[in-house]
Amino acid sequence: MTFIKEFEDYCQQYGKPERIELLLCDLNAVLRGKWLPGDQVDNLINGKVRLPLSTYAPNIMGVGVDSSGLGLVNGDPDGIIVPILGTLKPVPWAEEPTAQLMIDMLDETGEISYLSPREQLTRVAKNFNDNGWHPVAAAELEFYVIEERQDPNEAPVPPIGSPEAQNYDMESLSRFQGMLDDILQASEQQGLATDTLIAEFGPGQFEVNFHHTNDILKAADTALLFRRIVRYVAKKHGLEATFMAKPYKNYPGSGMHLHVSVLDDDGKNIFTPEDKEQTHISLPLEYAVAGVLDTMREMQAVFAPHMNSLRRFGLNGFAPNAPEWGYDHRGAAIRIPEVNGPGARLEHRICGADVNPYLAITAILGGMLHGLKTKPQLTPPLDTDSQNAIEPLDSNWLETITRFSNSAFAKSLYGEDYHHVFTQVKLNEVEEISTEISPIEYRLYLSRL
Repeated sequence: MTFIKEFEDYCQQYGKPERIELLLCDLNAVLRGKWLPGDQVDNLINGKVRLPLSTYAPNIMGVGVDSSGLGLVNGDPDGIIVPILGTLKPVPWAEEPTAQLMIDMLDETGEISYLSPREQLTRVAKNFNDNGWHPVAAAELEFYVIEERQDPNEAPVPPIGSPEAQNYDMESLSRFQGMLDDILQASEQQGLATDTLIAEFGPGQFEVNFHHTNDILKAADTALLFRRIVRYVAKKHGLEATFMAKPYKNYPGSGMHLHVSVLDDDGKNIFTPEDKEQTHISLPLEYAVAGVLDTMREMQAVFAPHMNSLRRFGLNGFAPNAPEWGYDHRGAAIRIPEVNGPGARLEHRICGADVNPYLAITAILGGMLHGLKTKPQLTPPLDTDSQNAIEPLDSNWLETITRFSNSAFAKSLYGEDYHHVFTQVKLNEVEEISTEISPIEYRLYLSRL
């Protein structure tokens, strides 16, 4: 289908939009872009709508990073905006008829820019396909709903009346039914395949599961766009929503778990053992798990990309914090929910809900592919007599970025150019954020020392 046909079909179903919100995913999974008047869609079709290519890679504050080689240091050239087919959807919370459209940009070569996180995932998915393998994935996303704040410097406060521990509490779902129903309805309108929704442990914390899909880009699109839906719908209900990894000191953090299996060209799950009664993992699944564990430390800067991300691995984080695996063990970084049949898969449990889903899934698939090709030895599972103590993942943000910077695997996976940009943006964020004087320093030191 061409975008012209997609736009015509959209107009026939929903009417012509007054505005099209063009959504570009940046390095930190912040959606950037522009509003395009509905009557200027021809400019988009004809390649006349542009943005600077540096829009892909500002720091979390929204500022360009000179050391990345992008921005004014190279003239800040434009990229040509191109639609991502299949992503033209209505915006249910908009006051006027509004559509949203995911976009990428062409660089001077006429190809999708290497700066596109979505293009990074496209490349690793192609590597799978070239080997006759086809990943199938489904994400789970946790988030908190909080009281609406007037000042962005204010700490979050749970919604009034929320229990401190609401894990699987049906009453908590009922109390927020209006908002949750609107979230699910908006997800359906935008084609996001939501599955179950539960009340998670923390006050005002919820989790949504998505259906498995063999369209790996769709899996990442869904995770990204769902975050947008939740924030906007919560605002309509007089609340805020956050996918910050650890918004509270004394309550669990929010994660993005990813379930992944792999099909062959005939549609058979390669993780399923020949013996239907087998209760331990097959060799292909063993290799995939070993590959993800082998590369986990090098990829921690992707799985925990922000200063706050690392707090999720600490006290009351309720998150695995070491490269370990286990059978149906939620304390393990890699959990094996099923070892046999079409559901044989691994569940990756390290990512915070704050990750860039494209870059994170690229890292997970890259680790799996590394394992399937090199067949490393797998360590014993968690909680077995033969398991040795495994060093936890790093608790220092700068160290995780330095390890990523020095990783040959990371350079090969993302390409040297993108690896450089990611590293420089993150090093800049460390410098900018870590040197900020925090409120606790004023409280403890200013009047006492």
